[in-house]
Amino acid sequence: MGTLVGHVAPGFGFFVIGLWHLLNNIKIHAHHPKSFQSLPWFPYSRFRYFELFLIIGGCFASISMELFIGPEKHQPLDSDFTIPSNHLHNFEHSNISLSFLVYAIFAIILDKIQPPAQYGLTLMLGAIAFGQQFLLFHLHSADHMGVEGQYHWLLQIVIFISLITTLLGIGYPKSFLNSLIRSISILFQGVWLMVMGIMLWTPEFLPKGCFMNFEESHKVVRCHNHEALERAKSLVNISFSWYLIGVTIFAMSIYLGMIKIFHEKVEYEPLTKFQDDDHQEQEEVDDVEAQKRNKIGETKTSFLPLGKSFASVDIER
Repeated sequence: MGTLVGHVAPGFGFFVIGLWHLLNNIKIHAHHPKSFQSLPWFPYSRFRYFELFLIIGGCFASISMELFIGPEKHQPLDSDFTIPSNHLHNFEHSNISLSFLVYAIFAIILDKIQPPAQYGLTLMLGAIAFGQQFLLFHLHSADHMGVEGQYHWLLQIVIFISLITTLLGIGYPKSFLNSLIRSISILFQGVWLMVMGIMLWTPEFLPKGCFMNFEESHKVVRCHNHEALERAKSLVNISFSWYLIGVTIFAMSIYLGMIKIFHEKVEYEPLTKFQDDDHQEQEEVDDVEAQKRNKIGETKTSFLPLGKSFASVDIER
């Protein structure tokens, strides 16, 4: 990952997946606001597993780049088959990709088998992947104490939100806001990873007083003094705030636009059904009226003999 392409490529992948989830969640909610239920992943009309195969392909490419293509020997191990210190971060990055690879593969298997716990298990696998990502970025072996560390610290906040909302999705599958926040957090992960790649590995975009230094087989941003370092960190925080506001405006604009385009679907039933229901209701009304007439008739006939008996008694007297 420690290159421009190593951040921009996975960042673009997260952005595409997050945008895909955002659009689908809003569309489903617009059509069925009362019966909304989110999905762990969304099928594509022409190719059902397009999203999952995109994740699988990206993970394979990332693992290959970290362990076999990137290293000079085209393998990450030392001569005695141990992991050298300068390749520890390669294994950490590849383990993140491996977690998402496991998620995507088992999501396809679960969809094929369709067990009763398919929904919860798929989200659990996604939560494990986000948890692995959060843990490895938090305990990263590379030196993330400077400007690069500030970028990674802010990234951990976004990853943690993705983790929490994924876990909450297991218990609250019908929560639109939870699904919306999860989609936005995945999208924002992609945006921030791309920003990191461009801002950290493009010399023209480095903060004033900072420079790029080659250390342990990869380039690291260093600053000349403490004042320059603190200024650079503050600029990272300001940049994060701007991108957060921008992503929020972007997501809300998409929501408002799609709500106008996709209206709530009204489920229509065949006309014959309503005609049958009306006929049945009319028969029930006729039956009730017939029962009422019978009761009145029975009441009248029951009083007639009594009246006659009283009359006969009076006449005899």
